[in-house]
Amino acid sequence: MTYDLLIGQQSYSSWSLRAWLAFAPFDIPVTLHKVEIYGDKFFDDVAAFGGHRTVPAARTPNGGLLTDSIAIAWHLAEAFPDRGLLPEDPIARAEAQSIIAEMHSGFTALRGDCQVNLRTAWEGFVPSDAVLADVARIEAIWAKALDRSGGPFLYGAFTLADAFYAPVVTRFLTYGLPMSDNATAYAKVITTHPAFVEWRDDGMKETQEIEIYDKAPLARIPFPSFE
Repeated sequence: MTYDLLIGQQSYSSWSLRAWLAFAPFDIPVTLHKVEIYGDKFFDDVAAFGGHRTVPAARTPNGGLLTDSIAIAWHLAEAFPDRGLLPEDPIARAEAQSIIAEMHSGFTALRGDCQVNLRTAWEGFVPSDAVLADVARIEAIWAKALDRSGGPFLYGAFTLADAFYAPVVTRFLTYGLPMSDNATAYAKVITTHPAFVEWRDDGMKETQEIEIYDKAPLARIPFPSFE
């Protein structure tokens, strides 16, 4: 039984990346379908899939439709309780669900100023105070979870919490945001995870760049690699 997942360009669509990471690390069968965000046919293509104006969207094997990344996450955690999508410990599980929801609805300064771009990094980006406040809160979330679990992922093994914070990790790297040693180590385990590597490699095969993600006159430098 295979799911169908509608995604945008893999170099840019942070929400699509979250959805992919809710499937691939847990060996949940999924077939990808791609639309071009900001393309002329985007809304029509999403509607043809069954979604409504945004990606990701997923069709379940029995015909159900999920039109938001957090809906996809909660559905899969419920449908596959034995795959470890959420921590087993009830306290850690509640915390994981809370920080997932916080990521889904919060950190608007970081998300607004530092769009995901897996194709490059930018030299000389100066974060605003609001972005730095988001960075501090994210660092605190990561530190608390990693201190309790011992790592390497937020709750020991890879969970949905890591899926939702993976695009945040890439924002830190793309824009050279300040990172503690703890956060740097976490960034390494996220960006070297096979599912993330596969996603980024496929994204680098895309030929079209999205102009609104260009941060010129900042200079392009290579996206950081821990491999």
